Amino acid sequence: MKRTLIHNATIVNEGQSVRGSVVMENGRIAEVLTDMKPLHAPCDEIIDATGCYLLPGIIDDHVHFRDPGLTHKADILTESRAAAAGGVTSIMDMPNTNPPTVTLDALEAKLDLLNEKCIVNHSCYFGATNSNYKDFHKLDKRRVCGVKLFMGSSTGNMLVDKTNSLQHIFNGTDMLIATHCEDPAIVKENTAKYKAMYVEEDDVPIGKHPSIRSTAACYASSALAVQLARQAGARLHILHISTAKELRLFQSAPLAEKHITAEACIAHLFYSLGDYRTLGTRIKCNPAIKRKSDRDALRASVNSGLIDVIATDHAPHLLADKEGGALKAASGMPMIQFSLVSMLQLVDEGVFTLETIVEKMCHAPAEIYRIAERGYIRQGYRADLVLVRPDTPWEVTADKILSRCGWSPMEGRTFHWKVEKTFANGHLIYNGNTVDETYRGEELRFN
Repeated sequence: MKRTLIHNATIVNEGQSVRGSVVMENGRIAEVLTDMKPLHAPCDEIIDATGCYLLPGIIDDHVHFRDPGLTHKADILTESRAAAAGGVTSIMDMPNTNPPTVTLDALEAKLDLLNEKCIVNHSCYFGATNSNYKDFHKLDKRRVCGVKLFMGSSTGNMLVDKTNSLQHIFNGTDMLIATHCEDPAIVKENTAKYKAMYVEEDDVPIGKHPSIRSTAACYASSALAVQLARQAGARLHILHISTAKELRLFQSAPLAEKHITAEACIAHLFYSLGDYRTLGTRIKCNPAIKRKSDRDALRASVNSGLIDVIATDHAPHLLADKEGGALKAASGMPMIQFSLVSMLQLVDEGVFTLETIVEKMCHAPAEIYRIAERGYIRQGYRADLVLVRPDTPWEVTADKILSRCGWSPMEGRTFHWKVEKTFANGHLIYNGNTVDETYRGEELRFN
């Protein structure tokens, strides 16, 4: 049995950064060696990690890989390739595909596709509708990461807007319910207002997108989700929080005590209103990127514990789909390949610590979703690891982008951290230059 030693790294794990080495064997972490502990047995391969940081593989709980039915934009193979290059070793795919993952047959087909095509470890959500809550009890809780509920209309239009249905959904399962929260009535009213204001224009300017998908729309919907979850005693995870006001709905408490948790996405932590001037519709997403004060509040809440998870909402579109303004341009952007390095840039800027990034991108997703044997560098856990090197400048150019859509809002940006190697289940899936497209990740299992 091959034993591989990752030697002399700085291991970032469970709130500490310590010099040490890790042994991988048979897909698992066989040894974690710190404090000069000796090897229990010789290794067949030694990787010199001097000067590098070794992190648990990133777990992204929020991706849209567009498969099935939208594969002209992206598919599971192309986007898992981008994930591997970005240090992401596990993903959870969203249900707004074609057909949507809202029936048991569609769910089985999606899981089959992931097993057939996904380079990284994987699961997917079952999408809630106004009527399919009767199927929740048939879901395999060991294989399905949760129920996705669109309380705001977004790409795919899987909106659930009936009060009775919402109550049935929150009372209908003990699985995690992940919500997209934007009040559709407020968004509709704001849309009509800005259409009238720009009636002689071809579209509403992109800078008005945060006024259409407004703070009021986000807060009203998130507050309703929290209310319904508390009444039902449900496990609620609100996705892509984008406003300072919504943060009032959450508590800073130990993760093990929380039934209601919150996610922030890379785009809302990295960009703010002023970036529309240079990036335009390339950073259009739902919910919208908002003011700098909102971004700063989100960053502070990552550090305080109000925000539990950092994810991407990776949502590739063709550039042709991004043409137009606040109404016509598609919402969503490809982010997974650059999620880790962008957060490491914020570490360099003093916004976060390395330990916080690992907590929010590795440990917390594993805890909230109850993922078995992943998310930590622990003996006996699956060997999902990413080796990153600081002080290694490189520029994001078109030829480096691995998502099928072929563009990124990060193009032209220079990062100073580089993903050197990514391992999934002990297998080297990215070597710093190329992805092993022959490898297939494992299905995630949930406790």
